[in-house]
Amino acid sequence: MPFLRTGKAVAPDPSAVFEGGGATPHGRRPFQWELQAGSVDSVRSEIFAGCANPSCRSGWLRLWRGRSVPIFEGGWTCSLECTVARLRRAVARELEGQGTVRELYRHRIPLGLLLMERGWISRDQLRLALDAQKKAGTGRLGQWLIRQGAASEEMIARALGLQWSCPVLGVEHHESTTLATAIPRLFLDAFGALPLRIAAGRVLYLGFEESLDPVLALAVERMTGLRVESGIVPESAFRPAHARMLEVTFPPAELVEAISQSAAAYALARSAERLKPVASRLVRVHDCLWMRLWTRTQQGALPETMTVQDMICSIGMMG
Repeated sequence: MPFLRTGKAVAPDPSAVFEGGGATPHGRRPFQWELQAGSVDSVRSEIFAGCANPSCRSGWLRLWRGRSVPIFEGGWTCSLECTVARLRRAVARELEGQGTVRELYRHRIPLGLLLMERGWISRDQLRLALDAQKKAGTGRLGQWLIRQGAASEEMIARALGLQWSCPVLGVEHHESTTLATAIPRLFLDAFGALPLRIAAGRVLYLGFEESLDPVLALAVERMTGLRVESGIVPESAFRPAHARMLEVTFPPAELVEAISQSAAAYALARSAERLKPVASRLVRVHDCLWMRLWTRTQQGALPETMTVQDMICSIGMMG
């Protein structure tokens, strides 16, 4: 087998000689190879990486298999069968924790009681708003309090922040296009979320109009690697910003319906084999599985729109 060497060719040094001190034969000057510190180890580990499927019996290495993708959750797989096996484990892992995050937010002080305890509204004002809400059969309590002049929008936003133990966030300097790859459009629309900004390249601020969605926030945090801070955005600011956000160009997304976990794993694995991602990851968002596939290495805090594709999978038995 020929000797392998990796690096960047640079202009040869006229005084270069072989290691043994002899002159270069035929007067030719050898290429020199520049390697950054630590790159030899990383190149070696990549070339000699084995299949990430623990059940793989092929013994394939990247060096022998002749393919370097797909990569799923940091591991390379040597065949469709091994990709399916890894996705099957990931799907089972995500469904195992279904429903646990919401438990932390189940017991909250009702908004009306919180407002009354703070002295921001009276008992009569609360009763009047509740009666109007019940009679109309629609609308949120905060909206009825504002409509009746019992509370301001700022007061309701502050109360919601206290109710959810989160800050009240603004939409100043919100740029929709730069945040389009934070969350698939389907989730923004379905769960009423609004990515607001990224701070210091590490923290993503996520806004909600009335109630936080900890399941979505956790999924975004796991998918992006950014720390997600959720907060309440007043209705008058949230709605126009959310409408603008839904109009921008998002990464392509494919919807998959599967009848079982195995069928879901197979469909997602086929997509990975077809798109050949340099990275991919799977998380659960309520009753959906969200798989993101990077076709190029990510450079910034969020990927560019056309360098990722999202797969959103629902499973019939998840309900």
